[in-house]
Amino acid sequence: MATFVHLTPGANTARVRRSGLRAAGHGERRGVFLFPVLPSYPLTHQWLRELSRRPGPRGFVAVHVRLPDGEPVTVGRYNDRAPAPVTAAEAVRRTAGAADARGWEVFLPRSVTPAEVRHIRAVRQVNGWRYLPDAHGTPPCTCFGCRERGSYGSRRLAERRPHPLDGPPPAPRVLLARVEAAQARGDAAALCEALRWYGMRRRGPVARLSGLAQHPDPAVRTALVEAVAYWSTPGVDALLRELGRDADPGVREAVEDATVR
Repeated sequence: MATFVHLTPGANTARVRRSGLRAAGHGERRGVFLFPVLPSYPLTHQWLRELSRRPGPRGFVAVHVRLPDGEPVTVGRYNDRAPAPVTAAEAVRRTAGAADARGWEVFLPRSVTPAEVRHIRAVRQVNGWRYLPDAHGTPPCTCFGCRERGSYGSRRLAERRPHPLDGPPPAPRVLLARVEAAQARGDAAALCEALRWYGMRRRGPVARLSGLAQHPDPAVRTALVEAVAYWSTPGVDALLRELGRDADPGVREAVEDATVR
């Protein structure tokens, strides 16, 4: 049996004990990210600080998972376009034998059952790297996936080093005008682009955008889910519940992924 660790917010502990680890969508794949349990504690839990930068509950725990040696998984560095399909035992062997396993990950293309969860343990919250291994001393990336919204100096950094695709986002009144213009001419692509920018904000006009939940294009409804998922504006939960009953399975999956994280 091969043993792996999955890092998740401590708020999920009861659900993990009851139901295991639910497969989440990651691009075109659905599954669970893992890392082999190695003799090195810092290496085993290296993803902790990077995961802690993301929105959501603070305070992570390590879920120890035991899989059959022959379980199909993929293994490779986080930026590998085609991670190697191997068995669980081979994934452990390759990771342990790598010259530098920082940034490596194992992907299990299914959910983890409660019977496969062996332990749930607290972890030291200062462990790991941020952004990417060896990032210290290099200019920070200001793309939406890398930047820490709300952290000290984040706004000045985004203004000083604007990313060509990710901002800073336009002012709310400009975005709302773009949404209204795109609706008037029936331009679904422009609606999705405006909603992408809205997703980079912490709050937004839920009441003005909620009508898009009835848009005939499922891509627009999916973009609406991704835009409002992390807003603190009142009304978001009700909108997500409505979209969670959408006829399109892709929209329902987007809502499920947003509420799991």
